[in-house]
Order: sequence, then structure tokens, then C-alpha cells
Amino acid sequence: MFVEISGEKREYPQGITLREIAEEFQPQKEHDIVLALQDGKLRELYHELDKDCRLEFVTTGEKAGMDAYRRSCVLLLLKAVYDASGEERPEKVFIDYSLSKGYYGEITGGPEVDEAFLRRVEDRMREVVEKNIPIEKCSVHTDLAVEHFARHGMYDKARLFRYRRSSRVNIYRLSEFEDYYYGYMVPSAGYLKYFQLHPYENGFVLQLPVVDAPETVPPFRPQFKLFQTMQKASAWGKMLDVQTVGALNDKIVSGGLNQLILTEEALMEKQLAELADQIMEDRSRKFVMVAGPSSSGKTTFSHRLSTQLLAHGCRPHPIAVDNYFLNREDSPRDEFGNYNYEDLECLDLEQFNQDMLDLLDGRRVEMPTYNFKTGLREYRGNFLQLGENDILVIEGIHCLNDRLSHALPKESKFKIYISALTQLNIDEHNRIPTTDGRLIRRMVRDARTRGNTAAETIRMWSSVRRGEEKNIFPFQEEADAMFNSALVYELAVLKQYAEPLLFSVGPEEPEYLEAKRLLKFFDYFLGISSEEVPRNSLVREFIGGSCFDV
Repeated sequence: MFVEISGEKREYPQGITLREIAEEFQPQKEHDIVLALQDGKLRELYHELDKDCRLEFVTTGEKAGMDAYRRSCVLLLLKAVYDASGEERPEKVFIDYSLSKGYYGEITGGPEVDEAFLRRVEDRMREVVEKNIPIEKCSVHTDLAVEHFARHGMYDKARLFRYRRSSRVNIYRLSEFEDYYYGYMVPSAGYLKYFQLHPYENGFVLQLPVVDAPETVPPFRPQFKLFQTMQKASAWGKMLDVQTVGALNDKIVSGGLNQLILTEEALMEKQLAELADQIMEDRSRKFVMVAGPSSSGKTTFSHRLSTQLLAHGCRPHPIAVDNYFLNREDSPRDEFGNYNYEDLECLDLEQFNQDMLDLLDGRRVEMPTYNFKTGLREYRGNFLQLGENDILVIEGIHCLNDRLSHALPKESKFKIYISALTQLNIDEHNRIPTTDGRLIRRMVRDARTRGNTAAETIRMWSSVRRGEEKNIFPFQEEADAMFNSALVYELAVLKQYAEPLLFSVGPEEPEYLEAKRLLKFFDYFLGISSEEVPRNSLVREFIGGSCFDV
């Protein structure tokens, strides 16, 4: 049997595992090989070869590999939690959301989650790693999986599988501990050498490496404001009894969807009203600075916040920082020679600060408009002068960075960080990454407004993420307030728009694996019509039909 690897053909016996071949090539790789591509299809390393094929190896220095590593670490953590608990078996272990490059989780029932307990858990994790216990995969009938997980108190999984169209479910086993995971896993615990456990608030953080540094566990940096925002989202999910996809599907089939949508939108409007109240506590604040990552819904948010400020007797004026771009020929370029519109130095900082100071002092200012077709900043007679009740709502990716507004008095600014921080999980152990929700939002919007294919959106997403890591996330804790723009029902709506786009990505395209992963993700959801989504909903920014014409 012949296998082509990196353009070289080698002969192997039939039945050899991918892991055996990977061990042969590991010395040539900078990072650990954890998965393989067999004729373009992603495979776990336990897989046995039975025919000639082409192989590529996937390491933890690639997204798919790091996802498998982090997912497998959750399985390792859960086994260790139950082992360390002894007879005080927890009722539930919930992996809630990302925090400080790791996962925040909580344990209900069982032993007290203090530093001593977490040390026992971490010690047990390292014992399992040292023993290099295999992570085994077995396929069972879906009905048996529902019974199995219900019997072991994992009711969220049982709920999820009720709506599974496939007749079989893959279950992973680490020694005697069994669980279900959305996505591929590493072949054994010996691969999982890099992690740390930290007590935090009422739970813990499992700190893990990231794709840019797969052998380094980054330091734990508490993010209190982000944590509080996520806790509020979790509380909403509990109140609505929709913390997982299975629970959302239950709402859809029971006829409770319309009430869920109305309640979610009312909760968001309440949050906007509270934010406006907070801004109005100090009337010297003239600049509301709004920043957040791509597809957070900043435009609709700014419109709805402006409506709330109008209700307080203010006259809000939207300002897009993008209008202060330097002329294209004067803009900096990135390492690939492309214009870098995400760099702070791409903005005319001095002109922006001068205009804002003039407005603060009550002077009349002609506001610029950036022409993205010609690459020139233009002046079209758009003058602005602030009165006593006027306020500027300024939106841009750098708005939390004080270098953008360095000349403005601190007391004149109110900073808001907005992001789609989904409170919905697939089940108690499988998170929905916030970045997936935003990628799907952007894919749907870009197809509608720019004619972009799903492959084009996926292709540029890693570049977008790098810009966010540099320009937005380091400043999020400096915000005066955080706003979560995720809606618990939105993925069920986005499903009908995203799936046709994802199916259009062909197997020959580099983006195919990511498109296939997202299609598998949507299999968990029952799709719903957008007819019940209000016209002022933030979801409308992406699917169309907004009353704000966004």
C-alpha cells in the first residue's frame, strides 16, 4: 500500500494506523501531530489505512489541531474531577465560556471547589497524562446514547440527541469515563501536557495554550468585567431555561419560540435603557466611544442606544472613526504589502482629536467622509456643532484605546465594549465559541451586502482575528460598560441563511474543512423562520430587513 506524504511516496502495510506513520514524521514537525488529512478528509490518528492515499499531518500549531487539543483537555479535566471527588460525586460539571485564554467552569453538588480540591484535580490530570491512557472512540445507536447519558445525569446530552438525525453517535472514553464531544480528539492523554487549573469566583479556569504558542500555557489574567457580563448572560439563559441547544430545540417544538424571541428582545432593550441611564448620570460626558470585534452588531447597537438617549432628552450624533482614515496612498501596509486598515496609524489621529476638541468647545466643525472607492477623505459640507443636549456616539475598533482620543479629557468619554458573547452551549461540556457565532453572522451579512462567498469570508477570518487580538481585546477591560449582543435564538435563524452558503464551498477549496465543520455544527439546531424577528432586532443587521437600513 502506497502513501504519498509531502510529495514523496512510501510503502506501508495495510492496517497501519495514522498514529504510527505520524510518529515517523514527528521529528520533522515543530509542534505535536494530533490529526491527519487523508485525501483531504480530516481523520483522527487511531484510523487504520486500507488503501493507497495522500496524507498531510495536522499539528497543534494549526486551528483544527489546537481545537482537538483543547477539546481533549476538557475530557481529561472531567475524568479528573470525578476521580478526585471520590464518593462525593458532583451533580453536574458545566464548561461555561472562554476566559483568559482558557475555559471557565462550575461544579454543582459534590465537594467544595476550593484551591485544595483543584490541586487534587490537576494532580490527577497529570497522572493520567503520565500514564498516557488512550482516548478511545466508539459508535453507538442514538437511542442507546440518550439512555446512557440520562442514566449518568448528563441530561443536556440526552436532550440534544433527541433531535439528532443521524442514527449513531460517537462516544469518547478515557479509561472508564465516557462523554460526547463535538469534533475530533487526540489519540491519548499523553499528548495533553500543557494546562493549568486556577480557582476563580465560584468555579475554576482551565488555562490552555493557543495556536500561536502550542507549548506555552499563558498566564492567567482575570477579566472581571468580561466575567460579570458572561455571568449575566448565563443568568438570562437559566431564567429562560435555554442554556443549551437541546433546550432551544425544545422551545421551538413546544410552540414557545415567539415568546422566547419577545423576551430576549425585551431583555436587550432593558439593558440598553440601563446603559443610557448610566451615561446620563454625568452630563459632562459628550463622547460615547463604542468598540468591539467584527460582527458584534455595533451599527444596530449604536442606533438603538441613540434611541434610548433621545428618550432622555439628548440629541445623539453618530460618528464613524473610519471617516478619519488617511488617504490610501499615505496608509501603512502590513507584512504582505496590503493596506492595513486595522492599524491605529491608518487614522489621522491629530485631525480626529482636533475636531473632537473643537466640538467639545462648541465650535462648528466640517465632518469628513472617507470614500472607500477612491481611497480619499472628502469634505461634503457636513457641518456639526454641539449644543447643551448633544452627544456623540463614536464607533470604531480603536475606541477603547486612549491613543485614539489622547487629547480628550477622560471625564468627557464613556467607553462601551460590545461583543456577541453567546450564552448558549451545545451541551454541558461542549461550548459554542463566540468567534463561531460572529463568523456565521459575518458570512450571512457579507453574502447579502457584498456578494461574498462563504469561502471568501472564511479565508479572511484569521486576519480579522489577528487584528482583534492586537487592537480590541487588550483594551476590553478598560471599558466603562460591556454589552452582550448575542441572542439565544439567533443561530436557529441564521441556519437557513448560512447552510446554502456553506454547501457552496467545494472539496477542492482550502476553506472546505471549516465549511464542513460549521455544517456539522448546524446539524444540532432546528431551523426557524425569520418572520418573528422584530425589525429593530440586532439579528436584522445580518439577515436584512432592519428598520435602521443596515
